[in-house]
Parts: sequence; structure tokens; C-alpha cells
Amino acid sequence: MVKNLTGLWLRGMKKLAKTQKTQTAKLVKSLLPKPKAPARMAKTAFAKRKPSKASIAMPAPAIEPVSRKAPGKWMAYFYSSFAEDCVLPVQRMGYWLYLPSSVADEPLPLVVMLHGCSQTAAQFSQGTRFNQLAEEKGFAVVYPQQSLRSHSARCWNWHEKDVQEGRGEVKLIIGVIEQVVRKYRMDRTRIYIAGLSAGASMANIVALNYPELIAAVGMHSGPAFGAGHSRLGGLAVMQAGAGHQGRHAVSALLERTPGIPSLPAIVIHGQQDAVVRPVNASQVASQFQMLNQLNPDTAKPVIFKPAKQRAGRTLSNPYRIHDHHLGRKLILRVCEIEGLGHAWSGGDPSLRFNASEGPDASSLMWDFFKRHRRLPSARVRSVRNQTE
Repeated sequence: MVKNLTGLWLRGMKKLAKTQKTQTAKLVKSLLPKPKAPARMAKTAFAKRKPSKASIAMPAPAIEPVSRKAPGKWMAYFYSSFAEDCVLPVQRMGYWLYLPSSVADEPLPLVVMLHGCSQTAAQFSQGTRFNQLAEEKGFAVVYPQQSLRSHSARCWNWHEKDVQEGRGEVKLIIGVIEQVVRKYRMDRTRIYIAGLSAGASMANIVALNYPELIAAVGMHSGPAFGAGHSRLGGLAVMQAGAGHQGRHAVSALLERTPGIPSLPAIVIHGQQDAVVRPVNASQVASQFQMLNQLNPDTAKPVIFKPAKQRAGRTLSNPYRIHDHHLGRKLILRVCEIEGLGHAWSGGDPSLRFNASEGPDASSLMWDFFKRHRRLPSARVRSVRNQTE
């Protein structure tokens, strides 16, 4: 009798577990965005048989299920390293792409935007309003997204030495850029990269390791390059800068890449930033002066922009612009914004790490980017070869 009851109890529990598993699977499936191209792609990439490159190079786009104001195309993709070399383990990176509604006959400029910690690509696009700017000015924007598997707060691992030397996440971001350029008509001479905080530092690292591809870089509230090498070390850099390690890192970069082309850069930083202290902006500026072989004679007089107010409300914080030119070409611009903390200047204040008060950092960056092109040269290397 006891055995019969035990058997009935076990069968009942198995049936209950099976029912719960089925219901859970249905619930998860209902919450997933549609169409689920990335999910199909993941299954293909890990299949036992070797798929063709054509079948995995570019999944079908998925429209993000959030509201947006810009009228262009807003699409989700992901890049898989398996599509390049068919070697395990597979590395993947999701990204969002914005294409303006009115596309000219000529190839589009492309801006690569890297979010900060505790942000998603979609939140970064909304906070910076870069899609609206792209619609107005006629360029495309791609937003790579750090995975929670790589960092629990979606921080880019900018402080790791292998990343600083162009490996790890850098290759995935380059893979994203190459995938977008191959799929759509992008102008290879006008590819720019920018970011906020950890994203700013990662944008700098990508540009430093692939200067033949990146025409200009924009850093907003980013740590200095070349130091850290651990999470604790990264925090130290954010508070005190890179010190002598930063200059040493630039020297090492110049040594291992002789003939590196000049790299135009715009650096924007809030003077009240307690997360990434303003000393980082000063050191980043010094690094770019060293990289671009700028001397004191290249510096222009400082331009002061006063605050803008209306009806007692501050519309724009006062800020200073430090410019360096090579001949007639603006090569380095540093914007020091008074009263700004760790936030995107002129952003959407409904989201974290965005300040409604100007100046408009997005417009400042695009105004700088559009001055520059990366013209082909004899020492341009194959990006695909570098990613393998």
C-alpha cells in the first residue's frame, strides 16, 4: 500500500514538473521580442554541422519594441565571430542600427556609439538623441551593446591590458562595424566612434588600435588610456587618472605601430564629475597631443562660452573650448563644461547619466566629426585580417 502511494506521488510530481516546465517555456517565449532572428542564429552557430558563411553572416533585422521619435529604420542585429573564421568558441555581440529615412545616392557616414555602464544601446540612443541628429544631418548610427555575460553592469572592460592592445571586445566591435559596412552603403572614409564613460574609453581604444579605419573619435567623460589592468585598477584611474602609465602606453603604441596616422579627437568632460574625475580629460588631451605630435604652438586661444538662461532656468552650462590645429586642420578639441557631473551634456534627463542642460554634446561631436575623413593610404591594413 505504501509503495503504491509512493508511486502515485512520484508520478504526480513528475507530471506537475512537466506541466510547470511547459508553462514556463510558453511564458519565456511570449516575452521574447519578435521576430526572433538572433535566437535562430544562435542555434545555427552551435549546430554540429558546419554552416555556410552566407547563412550566418547577417540575421534578419528585428524592430525594437520601444517608442522612438526619429522616422528612420531602427533595427537589431548581432555579430558572431563564427561568421568570420568558423572557429570555436563563438563570440557574439548584439547591436542596434539606425538608418535615416531619406538616404542620399552617395554612401552614408557612420557613427559608432558605445554606451556607458548600466546602460543599454537603446537607452543610450534615446539619452543622446543621436538618432534624431542622424535623421537631420544624414548619417547612420550603430550602437554595439555589451553583454551581461561579459560584465554584470554592461561595462566595457576598457581597463584590461589585452583589450587596450586591441584584443577581446575590440575585435567584436570591429566585427560589428565591418558587418554594417558590408551590408549597407557606408562611406569607409567617414567612420567615427564615440562613447560615454567606459564607452568613451573603449571608443578611444578601438580608434587607437584601428586608426586607418576610424576618421575621428569622441570621448565624453572617459578615463585615460593605458592603465588599470584590473577592476580595482580601473577605479583608481577613474579617480586619479593614468599618471605616467598613460604616457608610457602611448609611447608603446607609437613604437609598435610606426607611421600611425594622426587621430582627430574631441574630448568632453564635466568639471563636477565625481565618477570619472576631470583629471582624466587633461591626461587624455595630453595623450592626443603626444600621439598627434602637437606642440604648444598648435594651441589656439581658449574660447569661453557663457551660460544660457531663460526665465531663471539654465539652458546651457558655461564651458571652455581648447583647440589644437595642424596647419589649418582642427585635430584636437577639448570642452570643459562647468556644473556638469557624470552625464551626457544636453541629453534626455528622463534617463540616467543624462543632463538636460547644454551644450549639446551630440551636436558638438558631429560638428567635429564632419570635418574629417580617413583617406586611403599605402599602410592601410585589411580590417578582416586584423580581426582573425
